[in-house]
Amino acid sequence: MQTTEGKAPFRDYETWYRVTGDLTSGLTPLIVAHGGPGCTHDYVDSFAALAGAGRAVIHYDQIGNGRSTRLPEKGAAFWTVGLFMDELHNLIAHLGLARYYLLGQSWGGMLGAEFAITRPAGLKALVLADSPASMPVWIEETGRLRDALPEEVKEVLSRHEAAGTTDHPDYAKATKAFNARHVCRLDPLPDAVKRTNAAMEADSHVYNLMIGPNEFHITGTLADWSVVDRVHLIEVPTLLISGAHDEATPATVQPFADGIPDVRWHVFPNSSHMPHVEEFDDCMKVVGEFLARCDAGQNTA
Repeated sequence: MQTTEGKAPFRDYETWYRVTGDLTSGLTPLIVAHGGPGCTHDYVDSFAALAGAGRAVIHYDQIGNGRSTRLPEKGAAFWTVGLFMDELHNLIAHLGLARYYLLGQSWGGMLGAEFAITRPAGLKALVLADSPASMPVWIEETGRLRDALPEEVKEVLSRHEAAGTTDHPDYAKATKAFNARHVCRLDPLPDAVKRTNAAMEADSHVYNLMIGPNEFHITGTLADWSVVDRVHLIEVPTLLISGAHDEATPATVQPFADGIPDVRWHVFPNSSHMPHVEEFDDCMKVVGEFLARCDAGQNTA
């Protein structure tokens, strides 16, 4: 499969991207926005398989992460939803995309929802993968999931959170018990997921500022984030996907299902937060068929 890599100038920085497939194929290309904030594209690499149908698939590393410009000196005030929306607009303009589909996974879906709410002219369909509509609801739900962990794990987590020592190795080890249930249930983890995890272990600057030390102890700037009162403004066909064991529980996704006018929701029974690797074949089928229906709708419009 043809791949092309490049860097899009953005302000004084650069956004790394990769195109799998041919942007001139005639099919609407798919942009994939990774999670975090502060992850890399690697763990969502599997969506490149959708290029097998002749559709170009675009991955990119958001600024501050991966192969894009790193800015470890920037404080919390710099890292905003608006920054990442501007970066996405810039990438679209750089690639000259007149129309496109957008898939956002986890935080990428939060970004995608914010983006779609503004009704950009070129956006033709949206996939929100394992994404919450409200961080306060996410905090409640991950707290509930955390309460179901073994007592000895919860004791370690609570002790280090109270002491402010969430960088302790024992805390990191206890966090993995949550992740093994609700982030990715595969053992061993796929290599693509390991690459993102290694990148996060080496540099979690953006994630720590915007989220916190992990998925359930939310201390960052996104703690109060919500689009619940604005999701009705999303006017494009939207697919919601999540896992039955997902940290993005049904309660976190439900506002999208309730508020977006043209929406459908698929739950993968054997997945947590990464159906795209946990149930790869079924996930690619569901997303691919949705995009094909959107292609057909455009062709008949």
